[in-house]
Amino acid sequence: MSQEAAPRGLEGIVATTSSICWIDGDAGVLSYRGIDIHELAAKSTFEETTFLLWFGSLPTASQLAEFKGTLADSRVMDPSVVQFLESLPHNANTMEVLRTAISLLSITDADDADSSHEANVRKSFRLTSQVAMVVAVYDRIRKGKEIVYPDKSLSHAANFLWMLNGVKPIAEEERAFDVALVLHADHELNASTFAARVIAATLSDTHSAITGAVGALKGPLHGGANEAVMKLLYEIDAAKADPTEYVKDLLARKVKISGFGHRVYKTEDPRATHLRRMSKEMSEAAGNTKWYDMSELVEKFVRGEKKLNANVDFYSASTYTTLGIDMDLFTPIFAVSRISGWCAHVIEQHDNNRLIRPRAEYTGPAWPAPYIPMNERS
Repeated sequence: MSQEAAPRGLEGIVATTSSICWIDGDAGVLSYRGIDIHELAAKSTFEETTFLLWFGSLPTASQLAEFKGTLADSRVMDPSVVQFLESLPHNANTMEVLRTAISLLSITDADDADSSHEANVRKSFRLTSQVAMVVAVYDRIRKGKEIVYPDKSLSHAANFLWMLNGVKPIAEEERAFDVALVLHADHELNASTFAARVIAATLSDTHSAITGAVGALKGPLHGGANEAVMKLLYEIDAAKADPTEYVKDLLARKVKISGFGHRVYKTEDPRATHLRRMSKEMSEAAGNTKWYDMSELVEKFVRGEKKLNANVDFYSASTYTTLGIDMDLFTPIFAVSRISGWCAHVIEQHDNNRLIRPRAEYTGPAWPAPYIPMNERS
């Protein structure tokens, strides 16, 4: 019963130490292992970035080649997992499908009972490949299409688009999706990563930690925001409304506009800077800038009215839509990227573990509260 109220949602509380990711919310800085996200988005690939997250430094050319080869070789799922995906209703919630499939993947994983550093790295390779496969395979199944099997010659980004669409992506599409994966790869102790670390801290296995992370990501206050952004754009388009006037009316009715503001950043989310540019470039290349144009008008109005900046979710919605990705795959695709960061944090937690067990500020009846006999209760 503290005299000073605890911050709601643990805001501002430092819960652990980590060498993986650093954020300066006041300056709008995001870095992986000390390297600025702007540099990584401009110069790196998802595979190189994942190596950095897991091993602490950028790879040499030979290390990167070996890493990419291992990741490609890990694009394998036990037939029982495919059979499970085929058994599901075609209208199942895609995040629930992914969450359940990851639990099933643990049963078929050779290292399931081993939580050594080496085994966690091996599981991380498999999970990073398999999460992408689950999303693509289930989408094909639910649409009545033939499953497209992985191509080891393709990058992680290109292989996912290949398995999803059945068409090899052009270079611009591959690069846009690859950058999106880099931008979403890690973000310090966000809700899903913290959930993964809490589970890992009990010395539970990697798959359990990732399953918990997916459960946290499913929530609309975490991973579901970009889907909500696209729903808004569809509503504006269906109503044939002026985007500014439509959003003005929503704000007047106290309706929350998704994709704006951030718990940590006090300036623009640095990831939004790249996604805005990518949305514009992809729209222009596709010859249809409708979604980008609408997004730009909504962003300008909300920034002017509410002094809120766009976050990572806002322009990822129009970027993914331009790539031909269905709206209910936006959050699973978040997991396709964030699995790299989740695995890095599980490895780090297990390597230097202490059970995460915070306390709560008690706000109930004063102690000692009397026990009232049944016949005296009203």
